[in-house]
Amino acid sequence: MPDAVMTAPAAARRLPHQRRIFGLMTADDLFRRSVQLTGLLVLLTLGAIILMLSIGAWPALRAAGLPFFWLPKWDPVNEEFGAGIMVYGTIITSLIALVVAVPLSAGAAYFLTEILPSGFRKIVGTAIQLLAAVPSIIFGMWGFFVLAPLMTEYVIFPIADLFAPVPVLNRVFDYGVGNSIFTAGLVLAVMILPLITAMFVEILNATPTVLKEATYGLGATRFEVFRDVALPYGRRAMIGAVMLGLGRALGETMAVTFVIGNATRLSPNLFAQGATIASTIANEFNEAVAGSLKLAALLGLGLTLFIITFLVLLAARRLVVPKVGL
Repeated sequence: MPDAVMTAPAAARRLPHQRRIFGLMTADDLFRRSVQLTGLLVLLTLGAIILMLSIGAWPALRAAGLPFFWLPKWDPVNEEFGAGIMVYGTIITSLIALVVAVPLSAGAAYFLTEILPSGFRKIVGTAIQLLAAVPSIIFGMWGFFVLAPLMTEYVIFPIADLFAPVPVLNRVFDYGVGNSIFTAGLVLAVMILPLITAMFVEILNATPTVLKEATYGLGATRFEVFRDVALPYGRRAMIGAVMLGLGRALGETMAVTFVIGNATRLSPNLFAQGATIASTIANEFNEAVAGSLKLAALLGLGLTLFIITFLVLLAARRLVVPKVGL
């Protein structure tokens, strides 16, 4: 071996990622510590949010007890607060959004990947994805000025007349107004449609072509290939996409505030006015005096929404992550 190599300092013979920076640590150590610090910062931020909400909501939780999370009463005059009405509105509007958006997203994704000519796929796909960039307040204004009047004139009364003789459904689809829980659910469906569609497109494109061609070779139709090949192959990823859309719907504020009516009363009628957790916080936060029980109740609503979102993410993880048997 040459003498120059034999007499070179040990630091000069190290690989680039093994050299020390300012004589303190190697590049690998710096990268590892930076990643650890980033993860720790995220956890600290999340813990700080939970702590802030818990401390702020404690007076309301102490006054109402654990029933605060399901008590269907919101009376600022008598200082009686419960999150039941808003929890109901949040869950119902989100479920309506999923019922409407998921089939439309699946159909649009299949149309983009299998039916539409390749020259137009990128154009149409980009147009659908651009809907995700539209501010939520624009959706709210569209829902208030366009969708709600159309619901009042063409949808609510015909459906209410249709279900009037049915004992249970006549309460669910009773006469109401355009600004309602159902309209809010439709606006949310339009908002989460681009997100779910874009993810469904990527999932369907990831299905191996050889599997689809083999199924076509056996005489299967397009629908059978979609049902028996594409959906089972990307089922877990599709569930994750639906859960992401649900998370977006649960926390939406401005669009829902425009069209739901913001009435803090509980009604089984989908065409009645209602409220969600986010819309109630947006409407009444400026009116809450610092240190008041109402402010504590609003922070309690925020904590409730955080818990619901956490449960949704937990359920999504249980559904998406495969179970490993022993």
